[in-house]
Amino acid sequence: MRLVVQDLGGERGGEQVFSGIGFEVGDGEALIVTGANGSGKSTLLRIVAGLLPSTQGSIRLEGGGEAWPDVASSLHYLGHGNAMKTALSVEENLRFWQEFCGNAHLDVEDAMEMVGLPQVGHLPYGYLSTGQKRRIAIAKILVSYRPVWLLDEPTAGLDARSEKQFAELMLAHLEDGGMIIAATHVPLGLEGVKSLVMGETFNPLRAAQMF
Repeated sequence: MRLVVQDLGGERGGEQVFSGIGFEVGDGEALIVTGANGSGKSTLLRIVAGLLPSTQGSIRLEGGGEAWPDVASSLHYLGHGNAMKTALSVEENLRFWQEFCGNAHLDVEDAMEMVGLPQVGHLPYGYLSTGQKRRIAIAKILVSYRPVWLLDEPTAGLDARSEKQFAELMLAHLEDGGMIIAATHVPLGLEGVKSLVMGETFNPLRAAQMF
C-alpha cells in the first residue's frame, strides 16, 4: 500500500502557500514535514486529510483494496485541536471516536493505559491538563485502526516522558506496516525517515537520518 501525492498545491486565506509538492509513503514508512512558520506544513496535512481543497495536483492511495478504498477511509488526523467534547468523560469521547471510525483496535481502557492515563476515564475531558488532553487525543488514534497517521505537531504539550512513550507507539505502528506523515518543529524519536522541507526551492524530498 502506498500514499502518493503528486504536484500538490495549497492556499491559505486566498494566497498560494505552496505548489509542486510530491512524495510517496509506503508500508512501514514515515515522512517528517518541517519548515518555517507559515510555510504550509499544517495546510499540507489538512489537504491530505481532505479538510481543505487543493489548488492543484492529486492524492491517492494505492493497494488499499476493499478495506481501504480511498484516502479518507485510511487515515487518522491529529491536528492542533484535539477534537474532543469537554463536557463528556474521557471514556465517552474515546468510545464515540471508536464507533465513528470503526475498525475497533484497542479497548478504550487499554488505549488509556498505553498513553499512561488509566485512571482518568471517568473524568470530564475538560478537567484534564493540557498534556493529559493531548495524550488522550493520541489514545483516540489507538482505539480504531487506520493505516495512515497524519500528525500535526503531535508532541505539543507533552513532557519528555510522554514524548518517549509516543515515539514507541509510532514505532510500533510502523512495524505493523502503518504509515506516518508528521509536521513538526522538534525531533520525534524516529530514525531513517523521509524528510520534506517546506519552503525550500522545489521542496525536495530526501532521505534523512536526523530525526
